Amino acid sequence: MDEPRLTDALGTRHAPAGEGARIVSLVPSLTELLFDLGLGAQVVGRTRYCVHPADRVAAVPDLGGTKKIRLDRLRALAPTHVLVNIDENTRATADAVAEIVPHVVVTHPLDPADNPGLYRLIGGLFGREAEAEALCGCFQRAYDALRLAARSLPARRVLYLVWKDPWMTVSRETYISRMLALVNWRTVGDDPERRYPRVDIDAALAESEVVLLPSEPYAFAAADAAGLEARRPGIDVRLIDGEMVSWYGSRAIAGLGYLGRFAAAERSAAGWTAARTDDAVKLK
Repeated sequence: MDEPRLTDALGTRHAPAGEGARIVSLVPSLTELLFDLGLGAQVVGRTRYCVHPADRVAAVPDLGGTKKIRLDRLRALAPTHVLVNIDENTRATADAVAEIVPHVVVTHPLDPADNPGLYRLIGGLFGREAEAEALCGCFQRAYDALRLAARSLPARRVLYLVWKDPWMTVSRETYISRMLALVNWRTVGDDPERRYPRVDIDAALAESEVVLLPSEPYAFAAADAAGLEARRPGIDVRLIDGEMVSWYGSRAIAGLGYLGRFAAAERSAAGWTAARTDDAVKLK
């Protein structure tokens, strides 16, 4: 009987890795997914931005940033597999890694609904099929619950900023934009030629009903919200947990619940009611 084959985002077919796999993840959300699939003991390298689970990743060697890693450190770790992502890592990085490592697994989720396929790919590669199916079940329940709740949420035009000086947003083909669309929030500033386009901030504010300032990749703060409110008085500006709406993998399950609560939150005199972020799914 032929062994199962698994296909990554570039169409490369991978065979199951077997027990001796040594895995490096260059994608923060995939590092967390590996641990949640019970593969932490096989993770031998990560980036400095791979911060979850906090109590375990500190023991994993740091290879640098997602865009530029220490190839000498990578070579010394002798991994069998490296996980990369088309948005998170550069083509040059992936090509350099491919000269050192036998198997480079390329990921590129573009929609929250791509998560079950991602779980099955990673679970199938590294012998965690049952754990992957458990995650798929958790995801589907959270996804269905959010879609049901979204029926009562109004449509809004939303500016989701990812950077300042220059101001940058997300195009509608991105995972973030499609995540927000689940609660009827349509992102403004779309540019079919760029996934993360620059915007004229005043023009974008004039088009928007809501502005979302995430905690990453740029760490927006209350002062940034106040500055935008001063530019367009009365506009709805909120700080949001960027991990919860931009991370795929296992964190996406908690992210669906977080987004539903966030979209339904009411504004009080003290500001926006907080949505809990302490309910990330863990399979131990």
